[in-house]
Parts: sequence; C-alpha cells; structure tokens
Amino acid sequence: MLSFQTALTFFGFSLVLGLSPGPDNIFVLMQSATQGRKAGMLVVLGLCTGLVVHTLAIALGLAAVFAASAMAFLILKVLGAAYLAYLAWGAFWAPVSEDTSITATQLQTRQLYLRGVIMNLTNPKVVFFFLAFLPQFVSADRGSVAMQLIELGAVFIVATIIAFGSISYFAATAGQRLRSSARAQRWMNRTAAVVFAGLAVKLALSQR
Repeated sequence: MLSFQTALTFFGFSLVLGLSPGPDNIFVLMQSATQGRKAGMLVVLGLCTGLVVHTLAIALGLAAVFAASAMAFLILKVLGAAYLAYLAWGAFWAPVSEDTSITATQLQTRQLYLRGVIMNLTNPKVVFFFLAFLPQFVSADRGSVAMQLIELGAVFIVATIIAFGSISYFAATAGQRLRSSARAQRWMNRTAAVVFAGLAVKLALSQR
C-alpha cells in the first residue's frame, strides 16, 4: 500500500502534468470551448476511462508486452492519427446556429464520452508514459507492486479529473459568448479543426 507522503507527492506531480500543455488537455479545451462545459466533462470522463484501462494493463504487465511490440505501437498510432483527422474534418464542416438552446452536447452525449475513450486508448505514448512514471513511486517493501500501481493509477485519475475539469470549466466559460454568434462558432470550429489536424500529424510522426 502507498504511504500518504508518496500518494501526496505523486498527486502533486500528476496535477502539474495535467495542467501542462499536452494533446489530451488541448483536446478537452477545444471541445469545451466549442460545445460547452458538459461536453468537455464528458470527454474528460472518457479520457479517464482510458486511463483505467492503461492502469490495469500496467498492473497486469500487459503494457510491457505492448511496449516491446513495434507493430502494436504502429497500429495504435495510425488508428489514433486517423481518428483525430476524422474529428478535424467533422469540426471543419460542423454546422453553426444562432440557437444555443439545443447544443451538440445534448445530442451527442455518448459520442463525446467515446471521443475521450478513443483519444486516450489510441495514443501509444500514454503506455510509455505510465511505464516510465508510475514505477518510480513503487516500493517492493510496501507489499503488492500490482496493487501499488493500481493505487497510483487511481490517484493520477483523480488529479486528471481536477486538472482537466478546471480547463473544461474555464474554456467553456470563455467560449459561451462566442457560441452565441454564428461567425464566432464558425471561427472556433475552424480552429478546432486545425488543432485536431495538428495533433493527428504529431501523433503520426511520433516515435517510440
């Protein structure tokens, strides 16, 4: 079992990492700004669901097997880049409306959640990050290593919800006025498309 000091230190590091610019929090920021706070939080929950899968994979040793496979890395990288490109296309051609009483968030609750899940699971860099980051806080003297990894994963998820939730809140607040203007909506959609396309290219060019 983790000591309180270890858990607190790990939580602090995780919170800072969650607030540092990266693909996932930029993704949350754009979704929140263009579709609202609820949409952003659904994406956050989806991303954290993906983190649950990664945590269990680390604890069971599956992640190490994946990390050793160049083909698995390539397949996930291509799938992730393709999905981001698909989102970029959708954002670029997204319709705009002066009526903000009916939002994409209400119409696409399941889709928004799945966006977060897919975004996280198809990013092979998350596996390598967990493999490098979590074991640094594990001690064989404190019992089951697998259980400690699961506890660290849970702490990381809590920190992620706080960090990404804050980003979602402020981004949605900033985007609220813009969403009342058709022209501003179109501008935000085009910006989101460029950001998603950029993330797709970055992921496609990433190396192990």
